[in-house]
Amino acid sequence: MDRFYFDNNASTPVSPEVLDALAPVLREVHGNASSIHYYGQTAKQRLEAARRQVAGLIHADPQEIVFVSGGTEADNLAIFGTVRYATRKRKHVITTEIEHPAVLGACAQLEREGVEVTRVKVGSDGVVCPDDIRRALRPATVLISVMHANNEIGTIQPVAEIAAIAREAGVYFHSDGVQAVGKMPVDVNALGVDLYALTGHKIYAPKGQGALYVRKGTRLGAIQFGGHHERDRRPGTENVPGAVALGAAAKWITENLEAETARLRGLRDRLENGILERVPDAGVNCRNAPRTPNTSNMYFDGIDGEALVIALDLRGFAVSSGAACSSGAVEPSHVLTAIGLPRERARSCIRFSLGRWNDAAQVDALIEAVAGAVQHLRSISPTYRHAGK
Repeated sequence: MDRFYFDNNASTPVSPEVLDALAPVLREVHGNASSIHYYGQTAKQRLEAARRQVAGLIHADPQEIVFVSGGTEADNLAIFGTVRYATRKRKHVITTEIEHPAVLGACAQLEREGVEVTRVKVGSDGVVCPDDIRRALRPATVLISVMHANNEIGTIQPVAEIAAIAREAGVYFHSDGVQAVGKMPVDVNALGVDLYALTGHKIYAPKGQGALYVRKGTRLGAIQFGGHHERDRRPGTENVPGAVALGAAAKWITENLEAETARLRGLRDRLENGILERVPDAGVNCRNAPRTPNTSNMYFDGIDGEALVIALDLRGFAVSSGAACSSGAVEPSHVLTAIGLPRERARSCIRFSLGRWNDAAQVDALIEAVAGAVQHLRSISPTYRHAGK
């Protein structure tokens, strides 16, 4: 049976370009980038070349890029590194209800440390209102953290407007860009962010390597301790092969983003329209909001999303009922309930996330599989009643 992968927001396959860049480094570049001999300096050169590639992708200065293990560490370093080192006695952080667990979990830990946290609501379109962020400001506010694009519903947040509010208030602004990088142009200077997180395994590089952009002049303390690597911001021997892989992924995106974005948007629209034509009592969450071009979150009334994920897997299609980090959770997605979906509808949702190796034939096959699986699941559901009956 052929198998097709439609869960690229969870993780992507490693691309040929990345493998071609990675393999020679694994074979030949075994020195420690902190060593002064030939082997160490060879590793250092490869590390800094990768730093330039990642910086170029988001229009940053290479010295503003800190290599880390992934998006979660990048978010944690940004949040803890600014808030814990802020000099105010009382501290307050603003975020939203639909952030990734890497941000919400860090904020929950800050609360246990005595920091006050405001989680701003979003609208039914999955987008936060900048004025709501402004109204949440307090004299004690030290950080605002709002993601660039949501991992489950794909909605794009008004980051530049929020950054302007933060700058006017003299507050640092962090954005989780893990689901935005590679799907849309990112210019950290145009956005006005102080800190911006990204990771490799969402953009066709291996897991275990990410980066945090730190604007020059941003006061950021370490949250790990040891050596003086990464300008004293992230101690530990650098993962040179991982950095090179991330750099190669960044290079491909820089050269191909516009065409790939248009291609993915066309496939996403084809998928949504095809399913809506074939499946009654279904809909697209936040369809009219600005969204990343590869992401579609749809509801199918009368069925359980996890059951549909399994049914599609048995037909050869990998999809998701939400964030991979929350897989297996009994409660419905916090993102879907935050946009106002009733619990039962939230439980019926599926996320389709497309990538480089999806094409029109795969999309058409997925439409057929969804139509068949939903029809079968509804036929055995004791509660489903067609809206037209």
